[in-house]
Amino acid sequence: MFLEQKVSTITKKEISPKSIEAEHILVIRLSAMGDVAMSVPVIRMVRTMYPDVKITVLTRAFFEPIFDSIDNIALYHADVDGTHKGLLGLSKLSKELRKLGITAVADLHNVLRSNILKKFFRLHKIKVIQIDKGRAEKKALTRTSNKNFKQLKTTHQRYADVFEKLGFPIDLQNHTFPKKVELTPEVLRITQNSTKKWLGIAPFAQYDSKTYPLDLMIAVIEELDKQDMFEVFLFGGGKKEIDIFNNIESKYKNVINVAGKLSFANELKLIGNLDGMISMDSGNGHLAAMYGVPTITLWGVTHPFAGFMPFAQPVEHAILPNLAIYDQIPTSIYGNKYPEGYEKVMHSIQPNTILQKIYAILQ
Repeated sequence: MFLEQKVSTITKKEISPKSIEAEHILVIRLSAMGDVAMSVPVIRMVRTMYPDVKITVLTRAFFEPIFDSIDNIALYHADVDGTHKGLLGLSKLSKELRKLGITAVADLHNVLRSNILKKFFRLHKIKVIQIDKGRAEKKALTRTSNKNFKQLKTTHQRYADVFEKLGFPIDLQNHTFPKKVELTPEVLRITQNSTKKWLGIAPFAQYDSKTYPLDLMIAVIEELDKQDMFEVFLFGGGKKEIDIFNNIESKYKNVINVAGKLSFANELKLIGNLDGMISMDSGNGHLAAMYGVPTITLWGVTHPFAGFMPFAQPVEHAILPNLAIYDQIPTSIYGNKYPEGYEKVMHSIQPNTILQKIYAILQ
């Protein structure tokens, strides 16, 4: 099993850290990419406030580069599709983790796998605190009648609450973003050393109900290309998306398809050096925000009130559908449920609205 110490540079504020010897926190967040990315500012803050506490993050191997910007933490890979699959696999994993000398567990996932691990840890008197996902509040927010339409606690704060219950309170308002990382030759070949402002666009999401219509996004890209102020980088994955991006790239001089051309680690280096990102309510927005990149998000049947606004982004960076017409939004937390007639909520967001937001924030 692979265990690697990850060390990089982070700008630290002057603080008076609490010093606790021999404490070793295991942080669990196995998926999904956006949720993993949302844990980064929180863990970064814990690392800054409590430098004497050891931190090991349990996650999938693919997500390891997400944590490269955090100073002095260890990553442990959960092979949930192989060695650590099933009950016996999780039992083996718990033994491997106990050998590291962990003294407490911050479960930021709270799913079946982490609940099973919790039972194994508690048998050995290891304290486990799990995230409160606020399921009842979210159900009230998304129900069709008697909707309780209000801002819920952010996921970032829910993560921070876990550490506070373990005895490590943090104030996310004191968070400091890392310095921009140096670009590798592979990334520089993609960017062509462009001196224009770098704008990322991630136009897809898991569900169509929170994906901006492609023809309207192309209208945005076309106007940006005419302005000749931005180098536009398209982010996504999968053969279908790559084919779409290649077609768009071929038509505009200031558009570069990133999908399928860089390793995930190099893609993150590029994202961290962007001047801005346009994303749906999806993972790429959280990846950009964890570096402090101004991130404009487009929302469909979901809503920032559920707590998934990218980290440290002002509410003005969120562009919403016409809520006077689509007054049942949010219809679900993840965008997988919506009533009849809500299939085209994203069409109520005009391309010019997005363009004006880009110019206001980045120009």
